[in-house]
Amino acid sequence: MADEHTQHGDDGGDGGDGGDGIRTFPFPVDLSLLGVGMQVGPMGAGRTWHAHAPLHRVHRIDFHIVMLFTGGPVRHMIDFAEYEATAGDLLWIRPGQVHRFSPESEYRGTVLTMQPGFLPRATVEATGLYRYDLPPLLHPDEARLAALTASLDQLRREYEDATTLPLSLHTAVLRHTLTAFLLRLAHLAAGSAREARRGRGQADTPGDSTFTLFRDAVERGFATNHSVSAYADALGYSRRTLVRAVRAATGETPKGFIDKRVVLEAKRLLAHSDLPIARVGAAVGFPDAANFSKFFQQHTDMTPAAFRAELR
Repeated sequence: MADEHTQHGDDGGDGGDGGDGIRTFPFPVDLSLLGVGMQVGPMGAGRTWHAHAPLHRVHRIDFHIVMLFTGGPVRHMIDFAEYEATAGDLLWIRPGQVHRFSPESEYRGTVLTMQPGFLPRATVEATGLYRYDLPPLLHPDEARLAALTASLDQLRREYEDATTLPLSLHTAVLRHTLTAFLLRLAHLAAGSAREARRGRGQADTPGDSTFTLFRDAVERGFATNHSVSAYADALGYSRRTLVRAVRAATGETPKGFIDKRVVLEAKRLLAHSDLPIARVGAAVGFPDAANFSKFFQQHTDMTPAAFRAELR
């Protein structure tokens, strides 16, 4: 069984009930069929990606989860938002997101888990695997649900057919079949995001590689780099170009986008770890605890201590 690790601590904290960090669980290669970098099968009691995974407590994973529900309602928390899914809905959880299963909900349907690196980079880009700006809860219409269900069923059949092909060909077929499913899923997620922007009165924009590069750079560097100019220089864009691209894609400024990501990580650590507030600040790029408290209060109207106390 693969070992879990703890973010910002190593004493085995279990997501807020003691310990120094949030447990992160790796992809369970030992549970997968023939050790390939994905699993697909029915949801249900007793099915988990790690013997010690506290499914009813807050934790992280370092792989992707896609759940297609055939029943409900199911309540599931992802990054401080509660989502309610019912039959025909999909929930897409990406690596690093803090989430928690609901012990009161009965999870029925099919679950797909996928290890980062299982798909080639071109496919990762085409399917938006690391687009954390896309909504995790998806409500396909009847036609899209039928297509997604058929695609996932085909993927499951290929996954379980481990005898008719050599392992190398079996893995290649799985990658192609998984790509077909994820392309459909990504199209649905992008459409849902467009509808959400229209609901906020923002104009539609085509996929913008400038914003994509900026978003990915922020995800890699937000814990140490909060400077819009530094990101612009690193990416080879003018500050003005970056401002236009980010505003068109999100409706906010690059600085607002960076700050939002920093605040989210700070909230994760305040709510679900026992790190001292000064160490939380240091973990998101504020060596000075007073500066971190001022920044956090500006963006949340609460001090870090008050935010932590409210959730405990």
